[in-house]
Amino acid sequence: MHYRSRTYRIFSVFNIVFLLVLSAICIMPLIHILAVSFSAPAPANANLVRFWPVDFTVSAWEQTFGNQNFLRALWNGVFRTVLGTVISLATITLAAYALSKEDREFKGRKIYMYALVFVMLFNGGLIPTYILVQNLGLINTIWALVLPGAVNVFNLILLLNFFRTGVPKSLEEAAFIDGAGHFQILFKIYLPISLPALATVGLFTMVGQWNSWFDGLIYLTDSTKYPLSTFLQTIIVQNDFSQLNVNPDEVKALSERTVRSAQIFIGALPIIIVYPFLQKYFVKGIVLGSVKE
Repeated sequence: MHYRSRTYRIFSVFNIVFLLVLSAICIMPLIHILAVSFSAPAPANANLVRFWPVDFTVSAWEQTFGNQNFLRALWNGVFRTVLGTVISLATITLAAYALSKEDREFKGRKIYMYALVFVMLFNGGLIPTYILVQNLGLINTIWALVLPGAVNVFNLILLLNFFRTGVPKSLEEAAFIDGAGHFQILFKIYLPISLPALATVGLFTMVGQWNSWFDGLIYLTDSTKYPLSTFLQTIIVQNDFSQLNVNPDEVKALSERTVRSAQIFIGALPIIIVYPFLQKYFVKGIVLGSVKE
């Protein structure tokens, strides 16, 4: 017993140190980006900034929040994330409820499951997907960003397994005896019990929608409709500074690096803010939804 407790203490110390180091590795780049955004152009361009601003200034942040193109892209990104998450959660929830039933209750269930797993492993490719979106008249609209891939099969299976293992069958049977229909059972029994799984799937979907930039690049022909991730990609990766909406002398005086750092940090901030509110559901949702009865 003494040996086991000592081993457990050693493991706990090692585990805490390991997690602290891992957390520092994840946080340090973000702190560096924040420090660069608050630094003067000269030390930022000379790579003299580490984890604390050098010659503190807020000019990059003033330029960022004064840039109408950036603010428009920020709003587009928020709207796309909210709309895409709502649509994805609605479709996944309805599909997971139906597919969580036994084969005798839902004839053909296995056929649907095989089809979903197949499309999870294999897809039609970029060109057929683009042609389909074009033929549906979705090019240069928000729907081209939120409808393709709205039903994420991985998230669907996660929620399906939670419905099958986390919701007592006796509750559903009692509701049926009392005359409740499928929609009443879904909204009054399944959804309240499944908040951890819904929060987990919602977080996955939200992060995916917020970080997605490639679909905006190929489906949107008007740069004013770009979500923030696509907007930042055109500036940071493609080095297209025309959307900064300032003359070259002002950009040079501000330093492209400090402005980009401010925009990158703002781009990561919404998910950082939202995550703590969903964290209490996250672990429980992953564990309960990953075990099949």
